[in-house]
Parts: sequence; structure tokens; C-alpha cells
Amino acid sequence: MTSDVAIVKGERGFEPVFKALDLIDYSTVFADKKRVLIKINFICEKTWDTGATTDPIVVEALIKKLADLGIEACVVESDATITDADKAFEKTGMKEMCDRNHVEFLNLRKVKERVKIPIVKGEVLREITVPKIVAQSAVISAAKLKTHSNTGVTLGMKNMFGLLPEKFKGKYHVMGMSKVLVDINTVLKPALTVIDGFVGMEGAGPINGEPVRMDLILAGKDVVATDATACRVMDVDPHEIKHIRRAHEKGLGAIDDIIILGERIENVKRRFERA
Repeated sequence: MTSDVAIVKGERGFEPVFKALDLIDYSTVFADKKRVLIKINFICEKTWDTGATTDPIVVEALIKKLADLGIEACVVESDATITDADKAFEKTGMKEMCDRNHVEFLNLRKVKERVKIPIVKGEVLREITVPKIVAQSAVISAAKLKTHSNTGVTLGMKNMFGLLPEKFKGKYHVMGMSKVLVDINTVLKPALTVIDGFVGMEGAGPINGEPVRMDLILAGKDVVATDATACRVMDVDPHEIKHIRRAHEKGLGAIDDIIILGERIENVKRRFERA
């Protein structure tokens, strides 16, 4: 399996996002879609410049590109043990951006209509329960370029964990987070992964690390390949990241046979400190 991943360097703004999406011909994955969920990363209420949460300008660029295709966008996140998604929505500047663009935000924990999705030959899960709108929509994983104390990195695949509507997700950590991530991405693989690397985070991620200005956007249709490429940008071997390696082994995406479009990894790579 060979996959294309775009790496674009540029100052914070719409253009690097637009260029990355155009390089991978993003429109083909939404040919028959009328609604797309943009899954952001609100692990806390810190603003984008800390490297902890998705930059509103990246999401706004995605909204504009979807509008060009006549597709309605909806921004989504869920509460978690330490996260109040509604408060984060306001404090990070995402609310102002969504209001200005007349885009709805959904806190998935508060969506009542839910469905069960079976997972055949899952690593640890037999099924997951998600809001019906998640099961019926294409998803863009609008992730951050950062390290993670548990899973090594938190990128496109890890970001999909937030689609689960429970607030208290400790049971999944006990099962083994890397295995849980593989199971979720088996049945809810994002149609598109866009990694916000305008400001990333190194060290004690996903919340208390140090911000790293990278001025990068990564994008791909294959979440495994996009995450593997982001690892290499952070000077991390993706084969050492359990959920990325296992997802590749299960045929969910490429880890090595990747065509890089735009910048070369060697020209933008920076060693990220890890917890």
C-alpha cells in the first residue's frame, strides 16, 4: 500500500492548509458527502499557541475548503475526564471562529441519539457506542503535532479517541490505549487527516509540554501514513509507536511506502523531546 502525504511549511494562516489539501487532491474523499465532521483536539482549555489544542485558523481553512465543495461542516469534540469541551470551545477562540462562519459545534457527550458499531476481530473491543451523526458522517481528524506521555505521540489516530461520548474514559486506558486506538480507527478511520504543526508540543504532552513553533501543516487521506510522516518530522520512529505499527500490520494504512509531497522531511525535521 502506497499513500501520499503532504508537508507544507509556511507562516500561520489559510494558505499552508489550502496548499496541503490541494497537494493530496482532498476533494475526492468527499465526492458523495453533504456533511463532514471536523474532529478537533480539546484536551484542555489552553490556546493553540501553547501547542495543546487545535488552531482555529486551521479549522477555518478546512471549513472554507469544504464550502468550496458545497459541503456543510460541523466542528465536534467530546468531554473527557479533565476536559469540558464547551468551555474549551469558548476559551480557545474556536467559538468566535465558528460563530463568524455560521458553523455548528457539537459536544458529542450531549448528543443523545447513539448507535453501536461492532468491531470484528478487535484488539480489545468488540464494539463502540458513538453518536449516530458520527457513524453517518465523514470525519476530518484535525489533530496536533505533539508528543504524548502514554502513547508516545498524539496525532490523527489518537485524536479519533475523542469521538467516544463518555466523559470518564479511564476504562479504555486500563485496556491498553494503543490497542483501543487501533480498534477505533478500524471502524471510524478518518476520511482526511490534517495535522496542525504551526505550533506543536514536545516533552510532557499532551498538556504540559513545551510549545514548538514548526510552521507546518501535514495532510493525507491515509491516517496511518500521515501519522507515520508526522512522527518522522518529530524524529520519532513510527515503528516504535505501538498503535501506528499495529494499524499498519492490520492493513489500515502505510507506515513506510509513503510518497511525500511538498517539503522533504529532512528539511523540516526537528527532534522533539519525549516524556
